[in-house]
Order: sequence, then C-alpha cells, then structure tokens
Amino acid sequence: MIEIKNYIGGKLIAAQSGAVLQNPEPATGSIFSTIPDSTSEDVELAVAAAEEAFPAWSALSNNDRGRYLIAISRRIMERLDELAEAESKDNGKPLWLAKKVDIRRAHENFEFFGTGIMHFASESHPMHDGINYTLRKPLGVVGCISPWNLPLYLFTWKIAPAIAAGNTVVAKPSEVTPLTAYLLSEICMEVGLPAGVLNIVHGVGPKAGSAIVSHPKTKAISFTGSTRAGKEIASIAAPMFKKLSLELGGKNPNIIFADCDFDKALNTSVSSSFANQGQICLCGSRIFIQRPIYEKFRDAFVEKVKRMAVGDPMDPNSKQGAVVSQLHYDKVLSYIALAEEEGGTILAGGKALHPEGRCENGWFIAPTVIENLRYDARCNREELCEAFNEAQNNRFKN
Repeated sequence: MIEIKNYIGGKLIAAQSGAVLQNPEPATGSIFSTIPDSTSEDVELAVAAAEEAFPAWSALSNNDRGRYLIAISRRIMERLDELAEAESKDNGKPLWLAKKVDIRRAHENFEFFGTGIMHFASESHPMHDGINYTLRKPLGVVGCISPWNLPLYLFTWKIAPAIAAGNTVVAKPSEVTPLTAYLLSEICMEVGLPAGVLNIVHGVGPKAGSAIVSHPKTKAISFTGSTRAGKEIASIAAPMFKKLSLELGGKNPNIIFADCDFDKALNTSVSSSFANQGQICLCGSRIFIQRPIYEKFRDAFVEKVKRMAVGDPMDPNSKQGAVVSQLHYDKVLSYIALAEEEGGTILAGGKALHPEGRCENGWFIAPTVIENLRYDARCNREELCEAFNEAQNNRFKN
C-alpha cells in the first residue's frame, strides 16, 4: 500500500487531521494507495510556506529559476517509465499512451518555461517627452487546481509557468489521480528546489480546493474542471480581485464536410472521440456529417471503433483502458441507457466489459457509438466528464 503525503515547505507530511482517502486502481477496482484528506489547516501551512519562500524565489534571476525547472524536466525523463506506470495505474489509461504523451508533455512543460524565462524580452515605446515600457513582476502565492484526466501533464502546465515567473505555488491535484503529483514532490526534493516554492496539498474540492481559492493570500487561481465549480470559484475570486484562469467543460462537435480529406477526417475523429477513453477536454463527443457522405463515414467510423482493443492498461496491445473510477463508470453507463431512452440507436459498444485475469473487476466500457439522437437530447448537451466531476464533488459536500 502506497502512502501518499502532502508536500509542504519542502517536506512530505500527512494531513494535520491524520485523515486519509482510499485510492483505487481503475483497471482492477482494488485500493492501492491512500492520500491525505486535507483541510483548510493543511492549506494554511502550505500558503505560509509559499509566502515565506516568495521573497527569495522572486529575487532569483530568470536564469537561476530556469535552471531549476530544467533540472526538474530532466529528472522527469529519467523517471519516465516509473511515472508512466504510476499514471496508468492511477488513471486507467494505456501505459503506452501515458509514456508517449502525458509524461513527455510534463517534461516539456518544465523545459519550455524553464528555457523561455531565460529569453524573456520586452519592448519600449518612445514618446515626445518620455518612454513607455512594461515591467512584469510575480504576483506572490498562486493556487493551481488540476483535473484527473491528464494528471501530470495538466498539473505541470499550471505549475511550471507560475514558478518560472517567480511566483510560489500551492497546488491541488485531483483526489482521483494523485500519484504522479506525489512523485513530482519527490523529484522537486531530488533536484533541490527551495522549500516552499511548490507545495502540493492532496484532498477534495469542497475542503482543500475551496480553502486554496478563498485564502486571502493566494493572489491568483488557475483551475481546470467543471463549469459549475468554475462559476463558484469565480464568485469567490472576483470580489477578492484575484487573477483567474478557468478551463471549463464543453460539448465539442466534429463537423465533417463532403469535400474533406476522408481518411484524415476519419482517423482524427476516432482519435478525438476515444483517446484516453474519451476523457479529454477536446473529446469530439458529437459528430455532424454532411449528407452526401453520411453513410460512408458512419460505417467506416463504426468499423474502426469496433476493432479497438480494450483491456489491461499495462498490455501494449490495449488501445483502450479503464475509465477513471467506479463513479464515472456508473455515470457513463447511465448516459448510455439515457441515450436509448431518448431514441438513440447503439451502433457499437454500449456495454460494460470484463477482461479476463487481473482486470476482471475493473471499470471497462466498450467504445460506444450512438446514432439518431436529437440535437437537444441530454446526451448531446451534457458533458459526461463534467457530470462525473459534479457527482464526485457532491460526494464530499456537507
């Protein structure tokens, strides 16, 4: 059993209350780690550590800060296999996908911003009796709250630019996928990142996330998640005049015209619809096809989807792994049932799968294609990942 801990002030520590949450592996349904069930008390410690670290960190030269980020990026690549396996185990996605995309992109996030800050430049504009120029200064303590679908990739996408610019960070990964964030804590300690520059607080949105957003000393908030949560965060942050970055839910359509590059449109649509089990922000969850090629495109799309291999994420032949949790599994199956009630016709999938061996109790669903839903059907209007986020959040509300 892995005991995940908070990373505060350069040290790995348990939640102040001692409370933990259980973390299951989606592919097996078995608990493999615990995480701190942090509260405002833990966030207070993290903000204090970040505030203490800010003067020295912001005073460092861009080059010196950049070197820390580059060291982190290199260490991520040195631990590529370990991080990819952790993400696959935590998230349910195929190991090859975690290794090819997620962990490499986390490495590139630190590398890009680490080198970019070394080459920062600005312009000045002369006037008749003066000169206009812009000075860019770090804000202070920044709060970063990231989602579960691309755990390390999106986590580092928030953290790297914030600390490169001289801010210090209090970050909360999703409680659904905490393991790679914990390993990032270890990496920061290994490269000697000064204590308090990055603080990672594990826990749920209504407790830890809310405390980060509402804390008077967090000067900016970066959040990726549901529209409902984003609206609530904005309502708290705006009156406090915090800087705010929100990436929220949507229901993306792919629009296929008759004069398209057919093979390219087909392959891209399959990839955008089912990459990471469809659990990505840019998932093409609706497809509109111009009438002259409707049947041709539909039939070719369904044929490709039916050939997608679903199985153990650790198997290199698996193109699809498990969905991220029992709650999301139940939510997706409920929407498939709803689609049938709304008049949809299932052309592929539409059912749970139970791979043989260690994954027989995992949360696997066959890639599903549904035809003939009205434009205003709930399944055409509501994003499944967002519905899961709301259900997950509601579990922990008082």
